[in-house]
Amino acid sequence: MECKKAIRLINRFLDDDLETEELQDFIEHIESCEGCNEELTIAFLVKEGVARLENGNVFDLNKELDQTMSRASHSLKVREGMQWLYYVIIGLIVLGVAFIVLILIFL
Repeated sequence: MECKKAIRLINRFLDDDLETEELQDFIEHIESCEGCNEELTIAFLVKEGVARLENGNVFDLNKELDQTMSRASHSLKVREGMQWLYYVIIGLIVLGVAFIVLILIFL
């Protein structure tokens, strides 16, 4: 993923609004690109930090952002697992239909 695209996706990432493939590419890029990681940190500070400071809440930006990235990685794994399960179910349905067709042909 190019930096321009990653930067455009930051707000959607913070809103948890990325599709599975976008999320995977985004996480991989953010983890490997120091500049985009800094952009994410700034956007996170603006979005989450300002609201919390207005309420008088103290927070640890690095810890909060690490937790957000961790939740996104976990969400990605769950999504990928669900996608794999979907393919298995579709495969089983196709095999079942093929088996029924074969039985009907030989009856």
